[in-house]
Order: sequence, then structure tokens, then C-alpha cells
Amino acid sequence: MKKSLFICCLLLFLIGVGHTKQRTDYQNLINRVGTPMAHQDFDQYGNQQYNPFFDAGSWHGYLLPEKKTELGGFNGPMIIAEEYGVFIAKQLEKLTLTNKRTGQIFNWASFEHTQQAYPGKLIQQYENDQLIVRLMLQFVGNRTALIATTLTSKSTKPLALGLTWSGNLLSKWTPEQKISTQFPDWQRKLSASPDGINIDFGRLRSTWNMMFSGRSRYAISRSIRSVTSIEQQSHAYRSDASLTLAANKSQTLYTTHSYYHNEQEVIEGEALIKDILASPVTYLAASEKRWQQYLAPIKSIVDTKKQRVAAKSIVTLIGNWRSAAGELQHDGVTPSVTARWFNGVWAWDTWKHAYAMAHFAPEVAKNNIRAMFDYQIKASDQLRPQDTGMVIDAVFFNKDSARGGDGGNWNERNTKPALAAWAVWEVYQATNDVNFVDEMFEPLLAYHHWWYRNRDHNKNGLVEYGATRHRFHNDVNGNISFKMRTNQQAKYLKHCQQSNDEWLTCRGLALYEQVLAAGDYVELDIGAQHGAGWESGMDNAARFGFINQQQLAKYAKNHYQGDIQRAKQDWQVRFFENRESTGELLGFSIDQESVELNAYLVKEKKILAKMAKLLNRNKTYDTLSKDVDVLTQLINDCFFDENTGFYYDLKISSKALKPMQCEGKLLTERGMGPEGWSPLWAGVAQQHQAEKVVSNMMSEKHFNAVIPLPTAAFTNPAYDQDIYWRGRVWLDQFYFGIKALANYGYNQHAKALTMKLFNNAQGLVLNDPIRENYNPETGAMQGATNFSWSAAHLYMLSVEENK
Repeated sequence: MKKSLFICCLLLFLIGVGHTKQRTDYQNLINRVGTPMAHQDFDQYGNQQYNPFFDAGSWHGYLLPEKKTELGGFNGPMIIAEEYGVFIAKQLEKLTLTNKRTGQIFNWASFEHTQQAYPGKLIQQYENDQLIVRLMLQFVGNRTALIATTLTSKSTKPLALGLTWSGNLLSKWTPEQKISTQFPDWQRKLSASPDGINIDFGRLRSTWNMMFSGRSRYAISRSIRSVTSIEQQSHAYRSDASLTLAANKSQTLYTTHSYYHNEQEVIEGEALIKDILASPVTYLAASEKRWQQYLAPIKSIVDTKKQRVAAKSIVTLIGNWRSAAGELQHDGVTPSVTARWFNGVWAWDTWKHAYAMAHFAPEVAKNNIRAMFDYQIKASDQLRPQDTGMVIDAVFFNKDSARGGDGGNWNERNTKPALAAWAVWEVYQATNDVNFVDEMFEPLLAYHHWWYRNRDHNKNGLVEYGATRHRFHNDVNGNISFKMRTNQQAKYLKHCQQSNDEWLTCRGLALYEQVLAAGDYVELDIGAQHGAGWESGMDNAARFGFINQQQLAKYAKNHYQGDIQRAKQDWQVRFFENRESTGELLGFSIDQESVELNAYLVKEKKILAKMAKLLNRNKTYDTLSKDVDVLTQLINDCFFDENTGFYYDLKISSKALKPMQCEGKLLTERGMGPEGWSPLWAGVAQQHQAEKVVSNMMSEKHFNAVIPLPTAAFTNPAYDQDIYWRGRVWLDQFYFGIKALANYGYNQHAKALTMKLFNNAQGLVLNDPIRENYNPETGAMQGATNFSWSAAHLYMLSVEENK
């Protein structure tokens, strides 16, 4: 009796918690409403049109109904088909109620109806003169969502109800194309189980669209027995049940929705489902407690606007959390569940996610870091032992062909900027977990040393971005490869291969240098340049020679009386082969030492020294501390331009230099970008240098825009408000800029720029999803929806200023 009373009270608590002050403040942070009509339906940026609710590391998520005809169920779901988010149904399970005595079918549209998305749950409530019906969906595991359907009678007499759940799978691949046309051999099979329905997905290996193992299953299980009929041709089902609701009493039914990738997950999941349905309130309470813990750190934020953004940031990051599956050995946080290409785990995204999540979901933060270091290159690696210590760029559900898989998104062409130790240290500061520091220290040190072995071409202690030895960068003999379009094809046909699209495929550094010297190309595309851009994370930034033809023509007119050949020379990039003393090719460096990479590395040295001290590794501490002083001086001596008051990359030659020596030309002609405030973020700029950098940051001529701190200054020749890394505002670089200002005492400047972001970024304080980037001139949303690292930095901007 006591146990029953406890469960009853707990259930009442759970039902009412959505109406507490905390939850109503955070209701509808993100618009969860939508009617999916096809597996894929993308916007102009490649995002799925709607923003489904994912949680607890799940690989499937749900929407609230959009239309009156959809009331009575949750829309979707979207599933992550290993690497791609696709909607499999408009509404897989809709409830219809019938008064069995009168035969009346209750019309949901005639009920008073409310629906809300709260952190950690979706709720719909319906009420008329006979009934109150409440549908609440929460995730109770990394493969399972639980729907509690509470029926409350308002009648003085028992109410006999017929319950029908129905749904069907989508028939369209895109709004224009049927799934049977796109994948004519793909099979989907529905089958009834004693307590629900199973949907089994046939094997499909479409590398760039959707992937299933042949053992994938979506399973629905209910706490009430039902009779199910299936229409296999239309992939539809109907499940019927009945109950009698006592006068003025409530009864709650429970339904689990689970998505599994393979047979082993199905076996483990079926055992768990039995326990969930035997004790559903316990699982719902655990979900509620988990979300209370996530939200606890932001309760003290005074500014309601920032508190709401912080809550939205938490919801976004948790929604992008994927539990271990496939080749992901640990849980990870992906950049965006709704962006087409972003359902994997990237290196510097991970460092940023973990930095923020250390404060509200520390175990997820730790595992996210582990997910990347699981694939740190070892000396025994069969594919690239020359990269021992490197953390590869991106890991996905499937490895690529070089690793024996059939995935297309796995990437070993590059790593990402040196921010791993920064993230680990933040986890330690938030948790005091010395064991985690001890676990990560040697891998971090190996990663740190990799930069100096594989990316310091002239051995002077300043590092370049570059690209690995890879099939997309070089031929089997290690010769760098490139493509070009030219009006002088005959001149190069002896050395290059012609393809059908007017491009020539060429190889060899000597030939590449010949092409640059002649300048007789229309377009030039070299894989290693993309690898170097990706390695910086600033994929197509101006400083790596990226400029479009119109911009180059304008640059030529402004600087060389329209001479395109001379203008090209300012934007050409060269590459160096980095080799072991044995002559073995390690990879390639771009011909410029990067100011912000070296700023990151000096920051990393400082942090590694702190870790060494914490772990009583005194010799390592002494060495790293000395390195900090050396690199600090190099950064300030070699990268700062007194004339413009800004830091730039340094163009170098292949000439070997001595340590503590730099030689080359600052790339001032490629304009200012966020790399220029990185020495302030790292705390290594001298005060007079910082003052000049801050002046540029605060200038409306350069960076002080509607949304401040764009990825290229307005004065940058390659600036465009809509180009990925040459104009749009990325919130990681914005955050680093704000921290840079604060590090040198410019707190009011930092506050002013932060408020411009919160006030002017479209949809940020409304219910639009957090975006990948924002237009600096208008504040318009750009890029991926539900973007994790934007959320991570918005969270930190919200909570740090509150301290």
C-alpha cells in the first residue's frame, strides 16, 4: 500500500512539474512543431526543416503536431540512419479515442488543447466536458522514449473507451521523389508483437544518403495489450485496445518507442523495455532529475534573456548527444542533428562542447573527449604510423574505405586546432577529477608533440597548418596532387591528365611551382589547401588564399591597375613536404606560420604545465614552462604588424631556420581576421599590442558590426557577409574575442559587444534554433540549425558574465 501511494504521489509530481516556475520560464525554447512529409526536406543550408526533440544520447527524436488533423500524437520520428537524419513517418503513432457505449469518436480538434516543449519533455493536453487527456514524452534511455498517456474522467459514471493507435511510414524520399524510386530494392517490414509493433529496415548502404545494417529496428511497446493489423503495401498499421475508466478517476498507459541499429541492441533493448514498463514512473523520475541537474547551474543568472539563451544552449547540446554506436566507442556530441552532414564527432567541435558541458553534463563532456582520443594515431597504426599522436579530424558511425568501412564522412586528411588540453582542463576545473587529467595527460602530450614533428617545416618552433599524407592530397608515390583549369591545356597535357569537365589533374611540387610562376591558370584546386583550411577549422578563410574571382578582380583593380597575374601572386599558396630524417613523407605544411595556431599551442603549453604540476611531473613542468616563455616572445616578435596594429600569419620559405628565429612576410594583404585577437585570448600579447588590436576590434570600419567580430574584417579583400569563413560571425571566434578583451581589462567593451549579439542575432532569444553562424550586417541566421558549438559558447557567455 505504501509503495502504491508513493508511486501515485510521484506520478502527480511528474504531471505537474511542467507548470512550475522553472519549467514555464523555459517552455518552447526551440520550435518543436512540424509536419514531415519526406525523409529528406532541406532548407537552403542543407538543414532538415524541423527541429525534433532528442535526448539522453538517443538516435531518434520527435516533433509536436502542427495541424489539427495531427492532434493526438507526436510527429515523426526522425532517426539517425547511422550518419544521416531522416524522418521515417509524418506521425508514426496517433491515438484515436471512441466512446464504446455511444460509438462517438472523440474529435481532438474540439477539445481545449495546449502543447509545450520543455527541457527534457514534450507535453500535449486535451480537455472537454468528459475527459482530460495528457500525452507526455520523455527519454528514459539512450535508445528509448517513453510516452505516458494519462486519461482522466470528468464523468460521474464509468466511461468505456476504445483506443486505436495508427500510423504509417513515409513514401517519399524528398518532396519530389518517392522512396521506391530512389531506393527501389530497399525493404521495410512491419510486424505485430504481443504488446506493440516492430518496423525492420532492410540493409541499405547509400554512403551519402542513408545507411542501415539490415538488422535495424524501430519498436513500439505498450503497457496495454492490443490487437494489431498491418497493411504491408502501404507500410501502415492499426492497433486496437479498450479500457473502462472509473468515474472521476485517472489511468495512465505507457508506450515505449525505441530505435536500434543492430540485433545486439535489439536483444539488450527488449530486456530493458520489460523493466521500463514494469516501473515507468521510476524511469520518468530519473529523467526529470537528470534535467534538473542540467539546468541547476543557470538558476542564478539574473538577466532573463541570457538565462533563456543558456537554457536553449543546454537543450541544444543535449539534443546533439549521441550514445556510443557503430565505430563511436564513447558517447559524443555532434555539431547538429538537423544539418545533413553533421551527425558525426569532430575534434575541435568536441573541445568546445566539452568546455561548456563540463559545467552541467560532465560525464558527457568526458566521453565526448574520449570519443576523439579513441582514434588517436598510434605508432602501430597500419595506415599512418607517421602521424603518431595526431587526433584525426572526424569520426562517424562508419569508418572510410581506407579503414575497411563504407562511410564517406570519416576524415583523416587533417586534425583540428590545438584546443584539446584547454577542454580537459576546464573539465578538471569544473569537476576536480584528477583521475581524468591523469588519464588524458600522456595522450595530450603526444598530440602536442605531433604538431612540432609534423607541422614545423623550418624547425624554428613556429608551426604551420597543413595536410596529412592522404589519397586526396598525393599520389601513391607521395607526390602532391592538384587540379586546374587553364586556357593553355596543350602546354600541360604532357604532365597532366584531362578529365571530361575541362579540369586537368596534375601531380608534383615542381609542376605546381611551375604553374604558379606562369600564372596561366583560370582556376586552381589543390587538395592539401583544403586540408590545411580544414585543419585550421576556418575552412575557406582569406589567409589561406581563398578569394573568389570577382573579389580577385576588384583586388587587382585596387592594387595593380587591374593586373590579375600580379594580384594572383598575393593569394597563391605553396606547400612544403615534411619528411623524417629517413626521407619518409610525413605530410604537408602550407607556406605560412599561423599566429592563432601558435597562440593555441602556447596556451596549451601553459595548461599542460599546470597538469604536470598537478600530477607531480616536475621535469615535464619545467620544460613546458620554459617553452611558454620562448613561444610567447616568438609570437609577439614574428606575427605583429605595427603599422596596422594587428597580428597576421607569416609567409615563409622552405629555408631551415634556427630555433627562436623567424623570417618571412606578414600576410597583411589578405586582410584581418579573428586570428588577429588569438594572442590576446592566449594572454601572450604585450599591452601596447593588445591596445592596438582592441582598437581594430572595436572599430566599425573593421569588426564592430551589427553582430560584432565577423570572420573577416569589412576591409578584408575577400570579405562577404554570406561566405562561410570570410564574413559570417562564428560564435567560437566571437567568444575568443570577448575573452581576449576581458583578459586585458576591456570588460565594458566585452559587455557591449556581447549585448549586441544577444540583442541583434535573429531568433536567439525567441524559439528559433541556435544557428551555426550569423550575418554580421543584418543579424540574420545562417548555416546549420541546432548548432552545438554556438550553443557551447552562448552558454559560457551567459554564465561567465554572471559570475
